[in-house]
Amino acid sequence: MKFFIDTANLAQIKEAHDLGILDGVTTNPSLMAKEGIKGDEAIRNHYKTICELVDGGDVSAEVFSTDFESIVAEGKILAAIHPNIVVKVPMIKDGIKALKWFSDNSIKTNCTLVFSAGQAILAAKAGANYVSPFIGRIDDSNWDGMELIGQIAQIYALQGFKTEILAASIRSSLHIVRAAELGANVCTCPLDPILGLLKHPLTDIGLAKFLDDAKKMQH
Repeated sequence: MKFFIDTANLAQIKEAHDLGILDGVTTNPSLMAKEGIKGDEAIRNHYKTICELVDGGDVSAEVFSTDFESIVAEGKILAAIHPNIVVKVPMIKDGIKALKWFSDNSIKTNCTLVFSAGQAILAAKAGANYVSPFIGRIDDSNWDGMELIGQIAQIYALQGFKTEILAASIRSSLHIVRAAELGANVCTCPLDPILGLLKHPLTDIGLAKFLDDAKKMQH
């Protein structure tokens, strides 16, 4: 499973990259605003910097538009920033039309705001490279987001769809493990849940004993 980091913070992206496990980045207008990135030129320059920092991984850049012509026009501008840009398109009727246009014109896409298997089927049929089910938000509505990951994975395997399942709205390290178990190709989340995978109390106990024994040997 590939690890994407969901942020526009360059320090966090660099930390994940230096850890050696970073495969890509997802961003959105909210994350850009959180970093104080405003204005079209500043946003484009920030995307370019992220692409250069990730060093070969896909970087999802989200469109603001909701009608077909504007989504396509905005997507072409985003795709021209860097070869690793993936145009992030919302799961709406004109978004599906735009996904098909981008697919026909060799522009990579990520269909975002997916909350059902039916939506995931439409995204795959339209040629999306990634489909992003929002796990945490589904959980917030008292449904099981992980059940959707498994359902999409089963459908895609049976139908031979090539679209990759990108588990989004990840809230915890357990979400990452469960997404991997159920067949997600990618998870995207903040840095903390990824770092949380490092932690286990038995590891801490074992390391403490190892260091204590090492000191005894030195003396």
